Amino acid sequence: MLVTLLVSCASQPSPPAGQLQVLSTAQGKPLTGAACVVSNLSGSWNVQTPATVMVGDPNGDLRVVCEHPGYRNSEVIYRMSGGGVSNSGTRVNVGVGGGSFGSASGVGVSMGIGFPLGTVRQRYPGQLTVDLTPLSDAR
Repeated sequence: MLVTLLVSCASQPSPPAGQLQVLSTAQGKPLTGAACVVSNLSGSWNVQTPATVMVGDPNGDLRVVCEHPGYRNSEVIYRMSGGGVSNSGTRVNVGVGGGSFGSASGVGVSMGIGFPLGTVRQRYPGQLTVDLTPLSDAR
């Protein structure tokens, strides 16, 4: 069971390190064509949503500022917690489940055990979505 769990965790695809997909929405619906500036301490990149940009290894907070005609400018900041390496590591939870006690009691017992797989290098998220608010009509 543990081998199956570890294999299934390892086989899930993750975006390439340093690649960021930038999306924009308005009132929960996709909004295309927003002009955005993605920046960190390494530099800045101008993109139009939806877009994919290579920001490289984490270097400070990641900031995305977007504008679109008819909408207020919006900003999302992804703050890096601590330095470049996290000592918390990736955690895998292993569950050991039990059946019921007695014929009709329906009581179950389970025990979760977490253990670190080692240190992992911090990364930016693979995707950031910036929500823009429509300008109100002047009456």
